[in-house]
Amino acid sequence: MAPARSDRALLMAALNVTPDSFSDGGHFFDPDKAIARAAEMVAQGADILDIGGESTRPGSAEVSAEEELARLIPVFDAVLPSITVPVSIDTYKADTADAALKAGATIVNDVWGFTRDPEIAAVTAHHDAAAIIGHWEPDLSRQPREEVIPRMVAFLERQVEAALKAGVKGERITLDPGIGFGKTPAQNLIVLDRIADLCALGFPVLVGASRKRFIGEITGRDPLDRTAGSLAAHLQAVANGAAAIRAHDIAEHHDAMRVMHAIATRAMPRKDQG
Repeated sequence: MAPARSDRALLMAALNVTPDSFSDGGHFFDPDKAIARAAEMVAQGADILDIGGESTRPGSAEVSAEEELARLIPVFDAVLPSITVPVSIDTYKADTADAALKAGATIVNDVWGFTRDPEIAAVTAHHDAAAIIGHWEPDLSRQPREEVIPRMVAFLERQVEAALKAGVKGERITLDPGIGFGKTPAQNLIVLDRIADLCALGFPVLVGASRKRFIGEITGRDPLDRTAGSLAAHLQAVANGAAAIRAHDIAEHHDAMRVMHAIATRAMPRKDQG
């Protein structure tokens, strides 16, 4: 995904080039605004830039690969020549992933864990790209709490095996527990508390709880006012073993994770560490 850091967990910046994402839909749908936001996030300390062209919020309409690419390519073409961090394409479609990787992205972030499009794993392998395998099983929300982690572990083991068979390199795989995807608020809390169980599978774990609905249900706050709740969820995930965090509020996460790491190691970070 990106080289591990010595001063904090990796920080992936979420940039949604969509009109209807749950927390920032429409804010960066204009290519010029998206390009400016990408530069700002990198300046604030993002290690990876994750760009998506289709909303995954509950009830959102699916879009074709053609429409997705029409939103994404202008941003990729403008951002990639000057960006200083790896860029990830947030998609479950093989055609979209292929075009983004040809444009210069180096990571495929599939929230469906390579289950929606049977060709996406092969496309990822063909480009020697890194893979983020997300967990999303729509029927999990109907399962008892004791089944949540065993079901997730079985799913992720199965999808890792599929990725490896397609040619994706093991050292290029990261797992994502899919906070908010097909899970009840209570199940999300179980997953965040049990991140170590997923780390035991032997791959880095990325957690993306930023501004999710369960935080709103706990705090009563709207998506754009959920920074504090997002930080609490993410710091707990890092304490439980997460290697990377996907967030919208980059400056706040950057500072919080550096302070957390400094306390844990009892060492001040070097001046040259961003």
